[in-house]
Amino acid sequence: MTILLLGSGGREHALAYKLLQSPTCKNLLVAPGNAGTANIATNVAINPTDFEAIKSLVIKESIEMVVVGPEDPLVHGIYDFFKSDTQISHVPVIGPSKLGAQLEGSKEFAKEFLVKHQIPTAAYASFTAETVEQGCQFLTTLQPPFVLKADGLAAGKGVLILQDLQEAQTELRNMLVNAKFGVASSKVVIEEFLDGIELSCFVLTDGKNYKLLPTAKDYKRIGEGDTGLNTGGMGAVSPVPFADAVLMEKIETRIVKPTVAGLQKDGIEYKGFVFIGLIIVKGEPMVIEYNVRMGDPETEVVMPRIQSDLVALFQAVAAQKLDEVTLTIDPRSATTIMVVSGGYPEDYDKGFAISGIENITDSLVFHAGTKLENGQVVTNGGRVLAVTSFGDSFQEAIKKSYQNIDKLHFDKMYFRKDIGFDLA
Repeated sequence: MTILLLGSGGREHALAYKLLQSPTCKNLLVAPGNAGTANIATNVAINPTDFEAIKSLVIKESIEMVVVGPEDPLVHGIYDFFKSDTQISHVPVIGPSKLGAQLEGSKEFAKEFLVKHQIPTAAYASFTAETVEQGCQFLTTLQPPFVLKADGLAAGKGVLILQDLQEAQTELRNMLVNAKFGVASSKVVIEEFLDGIELSCFVLTDGKNYKLLPTAKDYKRIGEGDTGLNTGGMGAVSPVPFADAVLMEKIETRIVKPTVAGLQKDGIEYKGFVFIGLIIVKGEPMVIEYNVRMGDPETEVVMPRIQSDLVALFQAVAAQKLDEVTLTIDPRSATTIMVVSGGYPEDYDKGFAISGIENITDSLVFHAGTKLENGQVVTNGGRVLAVTSFGDSFQEAIKKSYQNIDKLHFDKMYFRKDIGFDLA
């Protein structure tokens, strides 16, 4: 079977690694991929949102399945593009329809879905440039901190959490009137702040049946002790130690089941991953957000723990027969530590030679922001490499990742030394 995987990050390298373990996957193409995927698959220089170029490739290479890594192609409707084109409509796309992708593409759509299907979430209201002063008034009714979310995709940077009312009002005007996040903030959702501990829940669904994938917790802040600016994620742990059977039963009953049932009730075609960002408030799970793809760096700990054949799981998703396959999970803990470019998430330089990857033992190295230049792996993004390890406890796994990171080098390399610091 020839499979096309779209994307170029650590998530895609981890998906490629798992897809290639299937005896069914004879040929894997990655568009556009990175230096890590080039090592195990065939990279193709195509933008994941260039649907016509993807179609040509699918026909030329007789591709039999398309797996979508990032959110952009999903929000732009790649699933619908394939379904409506007779030349390629037989090729399954693992990812939701354009309407389903609105769960991530629009914060307001997601909040309306949550409220409609009585899934626990924070109280909210949404505003536009025309209603900006009503938004400023609404802020006065809330207790600080104030949460402002750009409605559209803002590459994970469209959420502000502010303590001061006047600053929140200024930032709301910045987002709506001065287009601080471009088109993404032409509408802003203001939410009540929830205080608790966060957890990511991953679900694979065929739109009717679902499988709960391993839980994970990622660390978004650049600085130790969860300080500094938000990033795409500096590390992750799976399973989450505090996600015991009681909590998981609440999550499945109150959140996962009503989400999948809600998709069916609303007639939303959905064949792919649902990433549910949760916050646990006094032992009760509430939804912060939905993503319509796997998280990054969570994929780098979730995928290695899946022992089942991923291609077989995806085939079951495409055929809406997910209830007929078994999902087996490695009971060990997995952790990943992100090695990033100095300066990230603000300005950083690219093109530094990376050394030491070949010296890593007993850990997996997933490439995030890398490329090949004259046969040399060089940095090509803010988040550069993810070092994933297994252990009988997450502490043991973390120790292994740090020991291996010591063997890596590139100019201005940075990583957090406290991943898992808040877990017992």
